[in-house]
Amino acid sequence: MGPGGRGGPGNLGADWEPKDPIQPKRPEQEANTFLLPTGYRMEIVASDPDIIMPTAMEWDGNGRMYVVEMRTYMLDADGRDKYQPISRISRWEDTNGDGTYDKHTVFVDNLVLPRMVLPLDGDSILTNETETQDVVKWTDTNGDGVADKRELWYTGVGRPGNNLEHQQSGFVWGMDNWIYSTYNAFRFRWTPTGMLRESTGANGGQWGLTQDADGKMWFVDAGGERGPMNFQVPIHYGAFTVPDQFEPGFEVVWPAPGIGDMQGGMGRIRMPLANLNHFTAATGPEIVHGHRMPEDLQGDLLFTEPVGRLIRQAKIVRSEGLTQLRNAYPGTEFLLGTDPLFRPVNIKTGPDGTIYIADMYQGIIQESQWTPRGSYLRAKIEQYQLDKVNKYGRIWRLRYDGYPAGGPNTPASAAIAPDLTQPRMLQETAAQLITHFTHPNGWWRNSAQRLVVLKQDKSVVPALQQMAQTSDNLLARFHAVWSLEGLNALDASLVRTLLKDPNPRMRIQAIRASETLYKAGDKSLEEDYRAALKDADADVIIQAMMTLNVLKVPGAITAIRPVVEASAFKGVKELGGQLVQRAETAVGRAGAGLAPAAVASIERGETVYNELCFSCHGDDGRGARLEGAGVGVTRAPSLEGNPRVVGHRDHVIRVLLNGLTGPIEGQTYTEVMIPMGQNTDQWIADVASFVRNSWGNAGSVVTPEEVARVRAATANRSSMWTAPELAAAVPTLVEATPEWTVTA
Repeated sequence: MGPGGRGGPGNLGADWEPKDPIQPKRPEQEANTFLLPTGYRMEIVASDPDIIMPTAMEWDGNGRMYVVEMRTYMLDADGRDKYQPISRISRWEDTNGDGTYDKHTVFVDNLVLPRMVLPLDGDSILTNETETQDVVKWTDTNGDGVADKRELWYTGVGRPGNNLEHQQSGFVWGMDNWIYSTYNAFRFRWTPTGMLRESTGANGGQWGLTQDADGKMWFVDAGGERGPMNFQVPIHYGAFTVPDQFEPGFEVVWPAPGIGDMQGGMGRIRMPLANLNHFTAATGPEIVHGHRMPEDLQGDLLFTEPVGRLIRQAKIVRSEGLTQLRNAYPGTEFLLGTDPLFRPVNIKTGPDGTIYIADMYQGIIQESQWTPRGSYLRAKIEQYQLDKVNKYGRIWRLRYDGYPAGGPNTPASAAIAPDLTQPRMLQETAAQLITHFTHPNGWWRNSAQRLVVLKQDKSVVPALQQMAQTSDNLLARFHAVWSLEGLNALDASLVRTLLKDPNPRMRIQAIRASETLYKAGDKSLEEDYRAALKDADADVIIQAMMTLNVLKVPGAITAIRPVVEASAFKGVKELGGQLVQRAETAVGRAGAGLAPAAVASIERGETVYNELCFSCHGDDGRGARLEGAGVGVTRAPSLEGNPRVVGHRDHVIRVLLNGLTGPIEGQTYTEVMIPMGQNTDQWIADVASFVRNSWGNAGSVVTPEEVARVRAATANRSSMWTAPELAAAVPTLVEATPEWTVTA
């Protein structure tokens, strides 16, 4: 086997003794394998054979649960038949209000690895399949629980040709009425007059996303081993990372003893427990906003780690305009699975106020590009016969049963039963829907607002205006403002009233919502934004800076710079400083003699790099550090000052088109450079131009025509390059020397 495989030097100490195959458990058996804080319990909601490989779930306005089933994910270690159209979305219903889903149908069948589900109004949902650009609306027109009408709802959201783990997911309808997804550096929205689309920062998310009570999206990164990403400000203002945004050691995970089946080999394994030692597959985030969960869980971030078979609870700590995440259970985790087949991949708050967890219950949780023959993980898969377990799946409900008193210092904690009130929002009027804005469960509030916006019934505008100003429920006021925005009924006078609100969170929502008015032509708001730079609250100042910048208000950076210099707030200095620095970088590129088209190409490449490449090559291009390994060990080679990057352009083009594997100058890396040739010539040119002109690199800008030339020349190549092959295939730059003479 190769250096990364069973016998490689980096995997010394691995256990290769023969093992009994891992056997699947029934749901009632698996229920006894979870380790949870006192008082919590996992309860089965749905399971195989009725569902197979669930990866996401959502509820419509009547509380019917839609489950995405990726039924062809890793049927063996080679990923056979993964694009066969046999996946589906099933619908589950509690018909008698006892908390049990006693009826289910296959709502949409014959799909290719569906990546999301978003219920709309009536009996309609949206979904997007792997390898497609389209968001499709499926509707059940005759009430039999099976969709019979297919409509193209929107297009341009996909990443066809990329590894299935590197394609979009999530698609959450935000409080701001925009739909967000992972990977995509844009957001889009429905309006009565057509769809809108806007650029955002590169979010760094991979599978699943969530929003908090203030409407900020939360993303988590899997492949880059970073966990939560870009959570300092809402992503449409850009991607921001700050020092100390995690407590020391936050990236270290504490699973139950395992079987050592980690793609990173022994460098990712804690011995002698043979369990995961670091984030490597964080997915499925959820901000807890269910009213039937204990207080110490409310508002916290939960996310899964399916390789480690665990769920992390992170405390969100705000100070001086910055956010830091801390493990709520230092040295352990909120939930530990001791069954090697427990694969939690998504978490959602349900209508009943509890937490639901999608468990693929799967042997292999790594796509086939990283399980080739000869690899460490492939050997582990074969050792435990993990490839034989692939037709299972469970949806769990996390409940709180409480506990009795344990003495004078441990008072009793009361059980919290699920709220079995059955939603009937699909039959409600807009006036009825807005009463749910005061509900303590975020699912009710968000679902009601979405339906209000879809109905476009403006008879509720006066009630919403009143609620926005006078309700004693702050979150209801948020939803009232954004419902007005979604009904095209928000006005500047209301915004200015709310900008004077004593609660800084309300002032922030007013600024954010007003951006729609500014984009519609009300430039008078510029002075309100500048006035907000003088607010006494750090978060309001930061919001004003972000709004001025994203709207490209004339003189924005000139107004922001002195605020950054004078402020005593750490967050204002850090985030505002990054805005100023980015503006200066943009000016520098424009002034470097590059044509506008070349600058645009580099900037597009930067967006792609921050979506995909950073996870292995690092934000600074020096290679992302392999946590837990020796000093200087990185996941991929440095691009900074790399002669192969800044040398002949064909080198970078060939690597992007066909990928790269194997040692480089004697150094072996944990990752491979997967082929990107399925993307357009312009896409390849943009990425190549960015890496050749960043971090001090100064190479020529690559054009689509140059990519097309190399693509044609390598059309018959089906395998990834190795370093020696590339060295032989790419022309070498010959440097002139003083000894040369010129002859006629």
